[in-house]
Amino acid sequence: MQLVATIGIWIWGLLVLLGFCLSLWIIIPAPIFSLLPLSVGTPEISPGLLIFNSIILILGWIGWRSNISQSPRLFILALCISGLAVVLSASPLIQFPAARKQAQRAIEASLGRDYLGEIAPEIVAKMRSQPLIIGDIWGEIFIPQVRIDRRIPFVNRDGVPLYLNIYRPLQIGKYPAIVSIYGGAWQRGSPDSDDTFNRYIAAQGYTVWAISYRHAPAYQFPAQIEDVKCALTFIQNHATENETDLDRVAFIGRSAGAQLAMLAAYEHSPFPVRALVNYYGPVNLTAGYDDVPTPDPIESRVTLQAFLGGTPTEFPDRYYQASPINTVKPGLPASLLIYGGKDHIIQSKYGKYLDRSLRAHGNRAVFIEIPWADHAFDAVFSGVSNQLALYYTERFLAWALLKH
Repeated sequence: MQLVATIGIWIWGLLVLLGFCLSLWIIIPAPIFSLLPLSVGTPEISPGLLIFNSIILILGWIGWRSNISQSPRLFILALCISGLAVVLSASPLIQFPAARKQAQRAIEASLGRDYLGEIAPEIVAKMRSQPLIIGDIWGEIFIPQVRIDRRIPFVNRDGVPLYLNIYRPLQIGKYPAIVSIYGGAWQRGSPDSDDTFNRYIAAQGYTVWAISYRHAPAYQFPAQIEDVKCALTFIQNHATENETDLDRVAFIGRSAGAQLAMLAAYEHSPFPVRALVNYYGPVNLTAGYDDVPTPDPIESRVTLQAFLGGTPTEFPDRYYQASPINTVKPGLPASLLIYGGKDHIIQSKYGKYLDRSLRAHGNRAVFIEIPWADHAFDAVFSGVSNQLALYYTERFLAWALLKH
């Protein structure tokens, strides 16, 4: 009987360590790229970790009360570690109400307290009812069926064929357009990269154009923005046949894709753009080179050199032209800027700089920081951070594109 109890205690101790080590990634940024999935994903599933750690703590407390341990000091230490794991895994949920209030204040300050007042009730009813629905973390966010046309060629440059995907609601109609640009350090990705989001938002009543571009280091800036402009020209020429209303257009991008989306929306679009959604995009590439984060999991300077061909000293004009902060002027589209407070790839301070610059020039801007979120937090589509981001993204897009 004592042997069984000893084995049980060891198993419990290993579970304590497992829960604690996983929970640490909620607050610790990834030191290297291969560990980024842990740093990104763990905060997003933190409610599940909280349940796991709480059960382990309760079992340990029951064991302590039953006096089954022959090493009480070690047992108390393990209980303390388990309790700390509970606190760590609860931290995103503890911070959530304040983050939501900040987001609500930011969007109302820019768009007005009644910013959804001109949106049809049936449209609002299709949106997320709450910024966080715990059950969706395990049950996943429901996505209605949509029509999808994949791998539509739009240009061939230097022997590289480029494609786009089109996502549309099932019902035939004419819809506001969203141009979606994927991230991936300008080196990887495809129009399928943000497929879940593109399907979700298309089901809300939009035609989504997910475009592509040539990748670094084989192709360096400005090749990427030239490809984006080709895609926009293609969209302009084929809008009618693809149920697209070019009078109501928004751009959305993530990371490197957000940098391209900002340049396109602020400076290079052949048609008017009403809104931009920027998920953790680089804003000032010269500053990003000079002030690298610690830790630096993607080796920022190497990444920027691959994209721009060298250092800011060697190519100052390229760094200047590739930095969206330098395109800010009056009369720009309304911008929603969403950044993670834990992000050590694109630090949230750059989103704040852009927000201040946009508003100083008389533009509408909404800056939302998610304190616990890391870069690419929305890769966990049903996670805590993306539920908050999605709640405000769909409302911002409806305000910009679906008003009466």
